[in-house]
Amino acid sequence: METSQAIMAFSQSEKVKTSLICASQSLELLNGLPFPEKEGAQKVIRMNIEMMRQEILLARNLSGDESWDEIEKYIGKAVVMIDSGVAPESVVHLTRALSQVTSIGHRSMTVLREKGLL
Repeated sequence: METSQAIMAFSQSEKVKTSLICASQSLELLNGLPFPEKEGAQKVIRMNIEMMRQEILLARNLSGDESWDEIEKYIGKAVVMIDSGVAPESVVHLTRALSQVTSIGHRSMTVLREKGLL
């Protein structure tokens, strides 16, 4: 991995990790909301996940790392569950995506440390 790719992968992994954690926590809170509010909250969460998908696509294009494709698959499964009305159960897929993103961040951080940049 080249230095510029490692920097982009590390930066994007941190941004996507934050989004995944926020989305997961928001989905966990849905059960406590009354129906009209739950429906609106679900739409907002869904929009945030779509913005995160754009960050994943950007990360894939900038870093050249195909691991981002696997993350996109997990996000896609989560979106299907949200759209199917079982939003809180989609957290399992977001957790798997988070694990993959963490691995990418760790690999890129290792490269940056080896080059004395961290």
